[in-house]
Amino acid sequence: MSYDIIVIGGGPAGYVGAIKAAQLGAKVALVEKDSLGGTCLNRGCIPTKTYVKNAEVIEHIKDAKSRGVVLDSTNFTIDMKKVVNYKNRVVRKMTTGIGALLRSNDIEVFEGVGTITKDKKVKVSKEDGEEIIEGKKIILAGGSKVHKVNIPGADHEKVITSDEILDLKELPERLAIVGGGVIGCEIATIFNAYGTEVTIIQAGERIVDNMDSDISRELANIMKKKGVKILTESMLESIEEVENGMKLNIKDQDSIESDLVLMAIGRIPDLEGVGEIEFEMNRNAISVNDKMETSVEGIYAPGDINARLMLAHSASKMAEIAVINALGGSEEYDPTYNPSCVYTLPEVSTVGITEAEAKEKYSNIGIGKFPFGGNGRAVSSGEPEGFIKVLVNKDDDKILGVHMIGINVAEMINEAASLMANGVSANEIAETVHAHPTYSEALMEACAASYGECIHLPKQK
Repeated sequence: MSYDIIVIGGGPAGYVGAIKAAQLGAKVALVEKDSLGGTCLNRGCIPTKTYVKNAEVIEHIKDAKSRGVVLDSTNFTIDMKKVVNYKNRVVRKMTTGIGALLRSNDIEVFEGVGTITKDKKVKVSKEDGEEIIEGKKIILAGGSKVHKVNIPGADHEKVITSDEILDLKELPERLAIVGGGVIGCEIATIFNAYGTEVTIIQAGERIVDNMDSDISRELANIMKKKGVKILTESMLESIEEVENGMKLNIKDQDSIESDLVLMAIGRIPDLEGVGEIEFEMNRNAISVNDKMETSVEGIYAPGDINARLMLAHSASKMAEIAVINALGGSEEYDPTYNPSCVYTLPEVSTVGITEAEAKEKYSNIGIGKFPFGGNGRAVSSGEPEGFIKVLVNKDDDKILGVHMIGINVAEMINEAASLMANGVSANEIAETVHAHPTYSEALMEACAASYGECIHLPKQK
């Protein structure tokens, strides 16, 4: 059977692309080797958020007495089997929902490993054999897989990745996390709240080092106050099993010991679907242009597989662009206003460029910063940590970047992204009435601060 579009991969790029193609009238097939939803739904975004919610509940229990809610006891234990079962129920509900969406759009789903043949057909490999399907265009949305470092001891059974850590049935007393990026910090937040002694080993000079430096410093300070140990500028050389667990040897520093080691050094494109095709590559990722076209005519590669911006929501948008172009349209992907979030406690979010980048490109920068300690809703909620920072080009009033750390900022960043994408200036946001008391007032205040006009900040002399 022949299709207009064949999609390889059922993650945030693949299933969204398939549904978009069907909405545009195409006959669509989707090939998925694992569960629908990809890493995001099965081993990433959604599972970690169920665990983070548990951590949030624990923090609220600990804080209850100070708010006048007196519990008989604030002692708690973590039943990891129940934690995992709850997470699995959430995942099943989400993946089942995706299956229903695909069926409602008459998309035929093939279960198996999809690879591209030399003549640009798709071979579906299953346990009971192979099947060849044909399509006019191919959307290669293979996603990504965990990146494993090649050092002595990294292959030990007690050295695990983000694929395995959310299925642990027992809580480790000590957890060493190699990598202080998004994954490492989120897992550190979770297990620290659960009662595990957590140490982050970060090669760079700061955690989440792709974000604004003020944000990463604030997050590090908050995590340290909660008991997370953070070792920066620390290069792991080897891992070995010792009597009391695992020993991590760090260059020019004392070694540390842990019961379990999490490798959280990022993800790399999963190229299994490439098959017999030779693409132009950018290191270990498939090169694409802004239309998501690869170097091979008729094949598009949206999402993590091109490594341009490895975020689920970015992958989905790339896939929509790819499908529109595959079906004869002409649209380009612009990542400028794609927000990014870290689900720690408190949350972190960002859109646009950092202060360092802004100062490199522009000569007249306005910086507005408003602390949640001055926000009535945050203070009354007992969540005064963090701030919102706004960067403005004063020559044209354009907002260059918004960086947040604090309660609910993963939700608030969408307001900033929407306004920036539509050319709304910081001055216009500052003049827009925001409901009181709300957390999002802090964005209005930060925008006003970028012009030195914030009502609720002391006057600078």
